[in-house]
Amino acid sequence: MGLQPLEFSDCYLDSPWFRERIRAHEVELERTNKFIKELIKDGKNLIAATKSLSAAQRKFAHSLRDFKFEFIGDAETDDERCIDASLREFSNFLKNLEEQREIMALSVTETLIKPLEKFRKEQLGAVKEEKKKFDKETEKNYSLIDKHLNLSAKKKDSHLQEADVQVEQNRQHFYELSLEYVCKLQEIQERKKFEFVEPMLSFFQGMFTFYHQGHELAKDFNHYKMELQINIQNTRNRFEGTRSEVEELMNKIRQNPKDHKRASQFTAEGYLYVQEKRPAPFGSSWVKHYCMYRKTAKKFNMIPFEHRSGGKLGDGEVLFLRECTKRHTDSIDRRFCFDVEVADRPGVALTMQAFSEEERKQWLEALGGKEALLHTFNRAIIPRPEGSAQLDKMGFTILRKCISAVETRGINDQGLYRVVGVSSKVQRLLSMLMDVKTCNELDLENSSDWEVKTITSALKQYLRSLPEPLMTYELHGDFIVPAKSGSPESRVNAIHFLVHKLPEKNKEMLDILVKHLTNVSNHSKQNLMTVANLGVVFGPTLMRPQEETVAAIMDLKFQNIVVEILIENHEKIFRTLPAATPPESVSQSPPNAPPRQSKRQGQRTKRPVAVYNLSLQLEDGDSPNPSKEDTPTSSLDSLSSPSPTTASVQGLPGPDKNHLVADGDWASAASSQTRPPMVQWLNPQSPTTLSCNRAATPPSPKLSPFLSCPPATPADKPPESVTSRKARAVYPCEAEHSSELSFEIGAIFEDVQTSREPGWLEGTLNGKRGLIPQNYVKLL
Repeated sequence: MGLQPLEFSDCYLDSPWFRERIRAHEVELERTNKFIKELIKDGKNLIAATKSLSAAQRKFAHSLRDFKFEFIGDAETDDERCIDASLREFSNFLKNLEEQREIMALSVTETLIKPLEKFRKEQLGAVKEEKKKFDKETEKNYSLIDKHLNLSAKKKDSHLQEADVQVEQNRQHFYELSLEYVCKLQEIQERKKFEFVEPMLSFFQGMFTFYHQGHELAKDFNHYKMELQINIQNTRNRFEGTRSEVEELMNKIRQNPKDHKRASQFTAEGYLYVQEKRPAPFGSSWVKHYCMYRKTAKKFNMIPFEHRSGGKLGDGEVLFLRECTKRHTDSIDRRFCFDVEVADRPGVALTMQAFSEEERKQWLEALGGKEALLHTFNRAIIPRPEGSAQLDKMGFTILRKCISAVETRGINDQGLYRVVGVSSKVQRLLSMLMDVKTCNELDLENSSDWEVKTITSALKQYLRSLPEPLMTYELHGDFIVPAKSGSPESRVNAIHFLVHKLPEKNKEMLDILVKHLTNVSNHSKQNLMTVANLGVVFGPTLMRPQEETVAAIMDLKFQNIVVEILIENHEKIFRTLPAATPPESVSQSPPNAPPRQSKRQGQRTKRPVAVYNLSLQLEDGDSPNPSKEDTPTSSLDSLSSPSPTTASVQGLPGPDKNHLVADGDWASAASSQTRPPMVQWLNPQSPTTLSCNRAATPPSPKLSPFLSCPPATPADKPPESVTSRKARAVYPCEAEHSSELSFEIGAIFEDVQTSREPGWLEGTLNGKRGLIPQNYVKLL
């Protein structure tokens, strides 16, 4: 039962029960006062905790904003740029969220704390003051009554009458005060219901507003989140594909490191121990130096370097060689030594020690010593062996015959150009196509003897067997440059310009092929071969690099982008003439020069669902290691392994034992600059998904050549070296790494030399030495 009402009439009786009811009201108000006091305290603690959380969130946001990913190479794909920018997006999201949280914390103070404090002070405080008055008047009234009743009856009548009047007046005052106090008690009991609850309602409204704002931010963030998930998935797939190529190159170098040394501007380079003589009785010491020698200038550079001291680099020394002589063990108690006499120190010889006898012979040969071998110190450039495939009339016949058959019989086949044929059948078909007699007799459009996957594999194998890729080695670097930077429009214009620089036959065959690939992509709903997938398949085939290096493998994703641009813009590129002057991305970035990365991010075009990373299986009856005679010599160097890991993708054709259901052409999945919608990845344990297992060992080098993309052949000649001279900046540049120099137009660089990094120079500006983009300066 609740509190009993206080009747005004009871104020005059002032019965014990009336007093008990008043006491019950007072106790309730005291309990309410204590509750509100604790609630205000908790509210202030909540505000403090909210501010602490907000400060921690902001610090977390600042940490995200200040971190930046580094990347390998000279440019990133759009997906990688989005991933780099994601930390700033996360930071901005948290910042916006914390702004709303601060608004909520402020609203707690204004809508809850202050109204409750006001209610407690003005209403409950007023009741306390009334209670004090009531208690005081009660004490005064009943004390006066006791005193009055103790008056002697013998007092004068006038005195007694005066006392009666005084008591009556006091009783009336007490009754009035009692009425007011009772009214106040009941009023505050009713008032507290809305005076207390209304601020609570405002408080929760503020909270709901905060969570609603968070929900709105989450809705705005959701689109970005979905796109970022695609960026991450694309980058992960490219990583898997690139990793397989890198591991294969690593295994090749491990097996035969001498054949995979990078072409260098130096005749010889490597570590040598140099004897440093000291005054007696200290004898001499041997210090390890990294040495570089240019035979044309007889210039010998030595830089002391000690790996064990954390990679400490000493001051270099430049010598000009006069002659070199082998040291025998009877003249020095060390092996593998030779003496070098320098031009500015006649009669003084520096004694050096190689790591082995073989390296000493190589140094002697490079330095013009007496014992020289027939091989050079650096790797010789091994030209790609030429097969029977040529860019001639027969080649065009093969291309048209295969394309016609594919468009007639298999344009809707799932995994077209991804699913590869049995190697022995493909070799047999390609041999027949390359023979004039048998080629004319083949009817690929109407014959069921040849499966579509065999025809597509033969077509790709023909393109790989050409002595030079269809898009040429000469323009390879130029095609890569626009794929690395700029807006989508500038990329298309640059590719458009470069295609028309191709030899006429190359351009004609590329036109025929890309027109066909455009038709294939138009049927992607049926064959699942989107533009992105076709780029993955044909990028390494049409744009294989000349030299097989890690840097070239890192550029595979950009090769795929170029092919995507060709497919998406076939009509413009091949049916219209380009601008008379080369686009900026072409004119300012010559081949092999690292383009400075664009700060702008191009708009992305939506793509259909991409199909990535199909699994690889060999037919039981077809040996995975065919004999050397079964493999065309033109493709012996074009073998690589499939990806080490693959992702299961919904909607792909299931493998069977007679199919090779993956094309090794792919080097990375979803390598397009433009981003496809979210790919539906399935549970690897699901019976409806495909999966790939990583091979325990790399495939044999004799594996059928069309199971994988061909590696690039080495460059025909080493990069042109730049001897020490001056250079002037023709474009401004802002350094993106500590090893690079920042400069304005017109800056003059001293002691400019060719860097070991392709496309870069080394020079000194204002006393600081660093890297300079070669295409940003003009040598003086």
